[in-house]
Amino acid sequence: MEPGSSRESQARQYLEKHRIPELLNYLTSVLLFFRPEKPREYLITILERLRIAKVTGVAFPFFMDNSNIVAMFEMMDPSKRGTISFMQFKEALQTLGLCTVDEDLKDDGRGISLDKFRDEVNKRTQEI
Repeated sequence: MEPGSSRESQARQYLEKHRIPELLNYLTSVLLFFRPEKPREYLITILERLRIAKVTGVAFPFFMDNSNIVAMFEMMDPSKRGTISFMQFKEALQTLGLCTVDEDLKDDGRGISLDKFRDEVNKRTQEI
């Protein structure tokens, strides 16, 4: 094995162990969703809240509340059918940093309802 590939593998394992890709995806997603006037200060605030949550054991505050989740779902369902496609669902989770591109999600062949979308976003957020 080449020395460079071993270091790359170690770096990848380190990042995965500490869930850094998920954190960076999440930070990017909330930054693009809210588009604050001062993005650096906003990110610092999020990271500080994360640190406080870890120290105190209090759950990390998710920055997308129910109205944000509903708004996102409605943007993907402009015809108001009440469901979105599995591909829209997976892409939304990826955009929010709640799913990786290579994650194997199961498509049951039915559309994704708002309730299912909301439940999955909330569940995955709690895991982070």
